[in-house]
Amino acid sequence: MTEIRIGEKIRRLRIQKGMSQARLGETLSVSQDTVSLWETGKSLPDIETLVRICAIFDVTSDYLLGLSQI
Repeated sequence: MTEIRIGEKIRRLRIQKGMSQARLGETLSVSQDTVSLWETGKSLPDIETLVRICAIFDVTSDYLLGLSQI
């Protein structure tokens, strides 16, 4: 099984929710470019933003970090 990285999980969750990168960025008070960097694995969200991402998508930090499947 191939491990899905945090950026790919953010991208999949964002698409499932029908959100653009720009809209997610607005919701998190970051730029669309920042969201793109996360999704491509070139950067990672800070811990506070990670918590907010979990709340937006109703997932646990363990899921995003690859410590659990759901």
